[in-house]
Amino acid sequence: MLHVGINLVFLTPGEQGGMETYARELLPALAAGGGIHLTSFVNLAAADQGGPWEEFGDQVVVPVDARRRTEWVRAEQLLVPLAARRAGVELVHSLASTAPLTGGPVRVTTIHDLNYKMVPDTHFGLRALGMRALVPAAARRSHRIIVDAASTRDDLARHLRVDPTKVDVVPLAAGIPVPEIATSASDLREALKLDSRPVVLSPSAKRPHKNLERLIRALGAIPVDRRPMLVVPGYPTPYEQILRDLAVEMGVFDDVRLPGWLRPEDMEGLYALATCVVFPSLYEGFGLPVLEAMARGVPVACSDRASLPEVTGTAALLFDPEDERAIRDSLERLLSDPDLRADLATQGCARARRFSWEATAEQTVAAYRRALEGAV
Repeated sequence: MLHVGINLVFLTPGEQGGMETYARELLPALAAGGGIHLTSFVNLAAADQGGPWEEFGDQVVVPVDARRRTEWVRAEQLLVPLAARRAGVELVHSLASTAPLTGGPVRVTTIHDLNYKMVPDTHFGLRALGMRALVPAAARRSHRIIVDAASTRDDLARHLRVDPTKVDVVPLAAGIPVPEIATSASDLREALKLDSRPVVLSPSAKRPHKNLERLIRALGAIPVDRRPMLVVPGYPTPYEQILRDLAVEMGVFDDVRLPGWLRPEDMEGLYALATCVVFPSLYEGFGLPVLEAMARGVPVACSDRASLPEVTGTAALLFDPEDERAIRDSLERLLSDPDLRADLATQGCARARRFSWEATAEQTVAAYRRALEGAV
């Protein structure tokens, strides 16, 4: 049985968006596939709040506060390799684009994107500096790299000169819809202070590359009598205040809701309530919210950049994310055309069925085997 260490020292529950979803879905799928024994290396917050890292395999608590970037780096570079050797793992898989650079067992790293380079205002402060140094180093020093989409493999080759044969493209998947747990539409409208208008959903971290400023401007260009409510759930950042100020400037403050990280039952309810999902991101390594929406039969309009066309195929309405008029036109088309919405919903469900966490786990284990063979 292959003993794999999962490097989760980065993970503070409720603060990492898609990377947290990746961890929560991948670990059970790896365990279910058989032939793998997992040992997860987690920080204090993840150990305290719990998750699949303590349910599937062993858990080793690395005593750091990962909210402090310097502690995260220290833990990853010094403590994880030491803990991995003590645990006797054969391979360490780092799930968040950075990784131990020396020592310890064979190293596999999932690099989700090159945000730090492609959209450099994505990260703030020490995190920005760390990503610029640590992601390229992880790409060089890892025995094998996993990416979520072919576009990221191409970015690694183009910008970091990584040999594409060292990279495995392993797509992510949507979580299984659980409509029976969904918060009711009436409760959500009350909790989020939504009126009876159509709801446009855009699940996004409040970061510049998510392109939410243009989305808010596009919303403001829709006449008041046709304007929907826009709900943007996702973990908060300092950038959120810029969005709130812009909503005031555009006269749409009462039309926009920016809740933080929501419970799964609230997200299920929002997908059921939404007329459509709009995702205008400038750059994505995958774009899980788009696939989550399609799996639930919610029509999608999204950016035509990076990985998103790979994920959607023809099952979404694509637009130029730098063109506010294109965003507005896509919004208005979806809101006004029920036949288009029905067609995209049908195509989206079919497209989403092509992705599964079981397949993600199988391809991940194949990458582990290649890494071990190449390290001999």
